Amino acid sequence: MRLQTVWRARSLLQRAPVSCTFGRRAIQTASSTRVPDFAFAFDIDGVLLRSSKPIPGAADSLALLKEQGIPFILLTNGGGKHETERVAEISEKLSVPLDPSVIVQSHSPFAELVNGPDEERALENKCVLVAGGDGDNCRRVAEQYGFKNVVTPGDIFMANPSVWPFSKNFSNYYKTFARPLPKPLDPTDPIKGLKIDAVFVFNDPRDWALDTQVIMDLLLSSQGHVGTLSEKNGRVDLPNHGYQQDGQPHLYFSNPDLWWAAAYPLPRLGQGGFREALEGVWAATTGGPSKGIELKKTVIGKPYQGTYEFAERQLLRNRSKTFGGAADLPPIRRVYMVGDNPESDIRGANSYRSEFGSSWHSILVRTGVYSGGDPAWAPKTIMDDVQKGVQWALKASKWS
Repeated sequence: MRLQTVWRARSLLQRAPVSCTFGRRAIQTASSTRVPDFAFAFDIDGVLLRSSKPIPGAADSLALLKEQGIPFILLTNGGGKHETERVAEISEKLSVPLDPSVIVQSHSPFAELVNGPDEERALENKCVLVAGGDGDNCRRVAEQYGFKNVVTPGDIFMANPSVWPFSKNFSNYYKTFARPLPKPLDPTDPIKGLKIDAVFVFNDPRDWALDTQVIMDLLLSSQGHVGTLSEKNGRVDLPNHGYQQDGQPHLYFSNPDLWWAAAYPLPRLGQGGFREALEGVWAATTGGPSKGIELKKTVIGKPYQGTYEFAERQLLRNRSKTFGGAADLPPIRRVYMVGDNPESDIRGANSYRSEFGSSWHSILVRTGVYSGGDPAWAPKTIMDDVQKGVQWALKASKWS
């Protein structure tokens, strides 16, 4: 599926104007004569928060931008919760009220696949597997997006624990959220049993082994029927040696980050680590790139072009509402992307080509993944933290 399809079409969130007051100071409104021609995009983990605790200066920075009517968006490769729930938590932690319209999570664009580009490719009523996140939080997010039949690896495990015998120690965990399968497994005739039409990794998997086994089973299956093995696998007379040529479900990843900043002093493996591990198992099973065999998949999130297109359109919508929807607003000249991860935040901002003509200026901070040295992707500016980055950007934009 083309990435363009994933990013277009319908709005994901209820969009409301930014509040007109905060604390003791007034916010710029549509009646203001001064309209900023710049905006901000902030990563969250390692920039605004670290291990759910506010990074000094982050709250003051967002409050200042709100007061001044300067548009900003929270552009994160994180996820695992619905946008309304996530933004409520961030608002509480920073003590800055934020509207759901200011956040784009890694999996937000998956909602566009519910209706799909056409009726045939719509996934609303088809059965999808959702992996990752705590419990079945991601299942519930997918259902809020509009998917009607959502299965987790835990559901499959509880229906037949022999699918991965080494997860028996997690049985009590899976019991807390597992649901009966929409169609039972049929060991005697798997074609009559559960069929999966798409596989989504919404968030970092918790049980890598089970998720890897279930996803591999589906990638090697016939038509996505659980418990089957395609006869086309390994046929050299077919494209990709027959792998993923038999109607297997398409595989989607929402976040390419290998590392992220958590409470531990060193970066921790993210969803990108799981993807690399899965690709390693795929290569060991099929022969992989050395044999000319590809794992066909779609990866979204930063640093991909579509992520930034989606974010900029949301910025423009929010800006228009803040200033009363005026048609004569000056274009956004510059967007300052403030991030801690050179591979996602900085690479994405440096590579992005705006359809609206804006220039994205990357600002790398030292409060997350990056701590010093020569980053893999050189930012336009390096600052110690988000507050200093915002102050520098305001000065550079001649905003007093």
